[in-house]
Parts: sequence; C-alpha cells; structure tokens
Amino acid sequence: MKEQEYFNVADIFGENVFNDSVMRERLPKKTYQKMKEVISQGRELDPETADVVAHEMKEWAIEKGATHYTHWFQPLTGVTAEKHDSFITAPMSNGKVLMSFSGKELIKGEPDASSFPSGGLRATFEARGYTAWDCTSPAFVRQDAAGATLCIPTAFCSYTGEALDQKTPLLRSMEAVSKQSVRLLRLFGNTTSQRVMPSVGAEQEYFIVDRAKYLQRKDLVYTGRTLFGAMPPKGQEMDDHYFGAIRERIAAYMRDVNIELWKLGVSSKTQHNEVAPAQHELAPIYAEANVAVDHNQLIMETLKKVAGRNGLQCLLHEKPFAGVNGSGKHNNWSLVTDDGINLLEPGKTPHDNIQFLLVLACILRAVDEHADLLRESAADVGNDHRLGANEAPPAIISVYLGEQLQDVLTQLIDTGAATHSISGVKLETGVKTLPDFMKDATDRNRTSPFAFTGNKFEFRMVGSQDSVGEPNIVLNTIVAEAFADVCDILEKAEDFDLAVHDLIKQLVTDHQRIVFNGNGYSDAWVEEAERRGLPNIKSMVEAIPALTTDKSIALFERFGVFTKAELESRAEVEYELYAKEINIEAKTMIDIAGKQIIPAVIKYATELGTSINTIKAACDADVSVQTELLVEVSDLLADTKVALAKLQEVVAEGLTMEENESRAKFYHDEVFKAMEELRAPVDTLEMLVDKEAWPMPSYGDLIFEV
Repeated sequence: MKEQEYFNVADIFGENVFNDSVMRERLPKKTYQKMKEVISQGRELDPETADVVAHEMKEWAIEKGATHYTHWFQPLTGVTAEKHDSFITAPMSNGKVLMSFSGKELIKGEPDASSFPSGGLRATFEARGYTAWDCTSPAFVRQDAAGATLCIPTAFCSYTGEALDQKTPLLRSMEAVSKQSVRLLRLFGNTTSQRVMPSVGAEQEYFIVDRAKYLQRKDLVYTGRTLFGAMPPKGQEMDDHYFGAIRERIAAYMRDVNIELWKLGVSSKTQHNEVAPAQHELAPIYAEANVAVDHNQLIMETLKKVAGRNGLQCLLHEKPFAGVNGSGKHNNWSLVTDDGINLLEPGKTPHDNIQFLLVLACILRAVDEHADLLRESAADVGNDHRLGANEAPPAIISVYLGEQLQDVLTQLIDTGAATHSISGVKLETGVKTLPDFMKDATDRNRTSPFAFTGNKFEFRMVGSQDSVGEPNIVLNTIVAEAFADVCDILEKAEDFDLAVHDLIKQLVTDHQRIVFNGNGYSDAWVEEAERRGLPNIKSMVEAIPALTTDKSIALFERFGVFTKAELESRAEVEYELYAKEINIEAKTMIDIAGKQIIPAVIKYATELGTSINTIKAACDADVSVQTELLVEVSDLLADTKVALAKLQEVVAEGLTMEENESRAKFYHDEVFKAMEELRAPVDTLEMLVDKEAWPMPSYGDLIFEV
C-alpha cells in the first residue's frame, strides 16, 4: 500500500475552476465588473468583454496543462456531451503555432445536433445545433488520462431555438421563480432583495463492485443492473452496513473522488456506507440550482472515472441488485435571496411568521395541483424498480411537514388563526458524562417523497442515475405559478393583512389532502391516498402523459419555460428511451440465457447424468438424491427454454411497432413481464447448479467481495 499523502483541503479546493477569485485576479478591473454584472443581474455579455475573458481563460487553462477546450452540455440522454477543439489556430511561417481562443468561441459552439434525442423537433438531416455559455456556472479544467481540457458549461438548443437539453429550461425556470418570489417579498416590505435563487443539494447514492467481477456480468456491462441473480444467504437484514466502518479499499477510492471533486470546486461534504452491502452515499453542500445540477453531473462522472482507476466499478443504476435497496438521489430544495434570506426558514415561532406560512401554503398548493408532473420529473426506467418498494418513497406524492407545522396548519384550518407553535424540548440522555441537548420540534420521515426538513424540502424520489435538472425545473415552475397567483390577489387587496390571513387559511384548507406525516410504506396509506384522490402513478410509462396535459402546457408556456412543442418532444424522447432501454435489457437476457446459462446447465446436467450412470454401473448404491436433482434441474431447464422462446417472440413483436407511445406501453406490459418469467427459473437454477459451473459471479461475490 502506497504511503499516504496528506494535504489541506483549503489549498486545493477550486484550484481547477475559473471562479470569482481567478477572475478578480486575472481580468482587468473594468472587465471583471462587467462580468459580475452579467452573472448577478443577467445582462448580456458584449463581444469586447467576451474576448478579454476568453483570452484570460485560455491563458489560465494552458497554465493548468490544457491543450483543448470543449462546450460541456447536457442533452436529453441523461449524461453530458462534449466536442474537443485545440487552442491551435494556425501554423506560423516560423514553424511555430498560434494558440488563441476568442470571445465568439467562448460564447457559442456548434456541435452536430442530428444524433441527439429531439423527439421530432429536428429531422435527422437537420444537423445544426448551438451551445451557449452559461456564465453563471464557472468553467473548469478537467485533468485525466487524456490530458487537461477546459470545460465550458453551456446550454444546448436547436437551429430553430428549441431547448434540446436540461440547462436551458432550468435557467428559464430559475428566472421565473426569482421574478415571482421578488413580487411576493415586495408585498411584505422587502425592498432590498433583488433576486431569489433556488438552492439545491443533491445527495448521490451508488454501488461499488470489483471491476474484474463486473466484466464477467454482461448484464451489468450492457444495462447497469443484474438481470439474473439469486440472493446470497445474507443481504442487508442485519443493518450492519449502514453507517458502518468504511473498508480501506473503498475509503481510498472515496479519498481520490473527493480530491478530484474539491479541485473542481464541488463541495463534497458527507460520505458513508448506505443500507445495502456495497452501497454508499456522497452529499455536497448546497449551491444555486444550475450549478448544483452541473456539479451532480461532475459527481457522477467522477465516481465512475475514479472507480476504474482503482480496479472498481461504480453502478449508478437505481436497482442493480434485486432483493436489496436501490439507489436514489435526494434533491434538497429551498429558495434563498441574493442577500441571504431563506424563504423556507420558519424561525422559532412559525405561527407568527406570516411570510413563511404564505410560502409554505403556496408550495402545498403547487405540489397538490401538479403532483403528476412532479412524479413524472422523477420517472426513469430504473426508478420503476425502486419507487414503492419499501426502500424508497412510494409512487404517491405527499408532503411531510412534521408535528410542529402540522399543528400550526391544524390551528389555521380549525380556528382560522395560529396562536402557538410546538417547541423542541430538552433531551436527557441519563448519562452524566453526556450533554443534554435540545431536540428538534419535528422528527424526520424517510418514507415521505417530499419532506420538510428544517428550512428546505427534500424531494426523495429522484433516481440515482438521473439528472436533477428536470425535478428542479418542475419545482421552480410550479412554485412560480403559486406565487404569481397569490401576488395577483394580494397586490389588489385593500387590507393586505386580512387578505393574506384569509388566503393562507384557504390554501392550507383546500390542499390539506397532500399532507401526510405517517408511514408511506404501509398498505393503509395506499388506500387512504386513493380516498383523498391523490394519484398513484406506478411506472414511467404511466407518468409521461403528465408532460403534455393542457394544464402542464399552460403552466410552462405561461412562464416561458417550455413551449408546447418542447413538451411534446420530451414526451416522445421519454417513450422512445423507455422502449429502447427495456429492449436492450431483454436482448441481453436472451443473449446470456442462450449463450451462457443454458449451455452451462446442460453441461452440469450431463455431468450429473454421467455420474448417476457411473455409480449404477459400479455398484448397487442409492442414487435417488442425484436423480432427484437431475430431474429438478432438467425441469427448470425446460422452463427456461420455454420462457426464453416467449421473450424472443414478444421482443420481435415490439420491434414491429412504429409509434413510440404504443411501443413503450407494450414493452412495459408484455416484454417486461416476459423478462420476469425468464428470470424466475434461472435464479432457482443458480441455487442448484454447482457454483464452479455457473457462468458468472453471484450476488454474494459482487456485493460482499469488494
């Protein structure tokens, strides 16, 4: 084991980021002031300033070893994309080469848009697309085996202006919620705050397995999850992995991940073992929503890249192993002014905090009226395996407020006024050497999909491999709508105090059905939610239509976040994505079953039959055990072959369908069912066949031998 190198985090944090301190140091004072205005006030960057910034950015990047630059963007593939160009401009007459980088190259790029998902917005032959610099998210230098590259975070749109990415509508939604939040603040006499930013912290869960074992599992290689696999004798039932001591191999990996992230200015804060064996979590400190979305993409890229260097493999799929917990991404969301006021801070006496109560009531309305849209924002193929599986939030959207705020709301509903708030009490440990401390007035509820946790809401539905862009686009927009509607009423009120009091009471009364503080895992809640009229959207295919309802189109067009065409295109992309991913999984199962599992079982059964005949020929011994095992294995082998043929048949039928929506529904209803039917006999066979004869590492090998 190599000798450990120690360092001060403060010395390396952000060293590869073209951040405010670098700009202040390197840019002329006038240019720096213009950049600050562009970033803080949303002004347009003029060409002269852009040229100066580009030159200094290039010089700084070259000092870091960069040879190329790229516009780093987030198309609708779920991952990032980039095209690299060197700083070389042209050879000179003296044999040297000129290195340059213009403001035009900084601000705009032109990747080929024809091969990215567009949902029909662009025909395949219409290739032009544009990337545009998002100067509110700092550029950075990424250092890896390819050398060093200057990465410029950008938005990505089509030749005709439609958004083809996650960043463009996110920035639009941030402007919308800021504008409406400022309107609301002005009603309460705040004349100093100029902007309100959604603040986001995305906790990232992931699995780590040995890379050599991973490469022996073609299902993991092709799909990111195990399509076959029997549970080992031990799973997670002992709860010994959660927050347990981190193994040295994993700790060394986590250290390398942290160093990479800290250099990139990502505030990796918390790391620990999660519930399932081989499962872990990384959590950053909060950042503005667009920066947080970029940072989460960097976190996922870094987790995967550093794993490979350490002989490991990072699995970001929501459910890589059946029978143990899957992975999610908790999206912690709040609203903070440019002068540091958190709109979701209740204070010590929330019943007296009228502004907070109005904000809270608006959020309840937003979540209740657009529960289907919020659920859709967390829909992806892998998340279907996780949501509602007693390890993650149920597929039913509800809001957890806790005892303190629930009591305040009950007072408002019952009496029209809230006169007191439940306070935290001193928790006495009963041990003299341990300090007594004040406990919170509210517990936490891990079964809630949308929980208030002190001064923020934690949206716990998001899948581990998914971008947090879409959930924050939805959150920002639905809250902007609620704020706009209450401002329209209150700005016309003759008696503001009376009007705001009545409006809060009306909102919490009208939308109290969305509040649920109990056990979201219970069957009783499913029945209760149905009585309340709350939607229970169990799959991605069922969730997608929420994008294109008249209500959703009106919402997003009202605030300029999406056009109708952009929403329809996203729905098409998601239907197509679902069918393609399930098709890949199904074909992978067919490939593994036909080429690996069935041949291995035939070989084992043949050896078993040979053994029986050999023993019978040698002596008159009892071979009933071997015979019984041979019959059982042969019967399961026959079941496997029948199920394999059925899966091949339905996959072939699915490929004949042309419409994305009908194909996605068919894959959900028929192909996925056939996949489960093939898996059942194979997983039983794994428990019967000699381990040495089984063609791939088992669950036990993967999750316990890391």
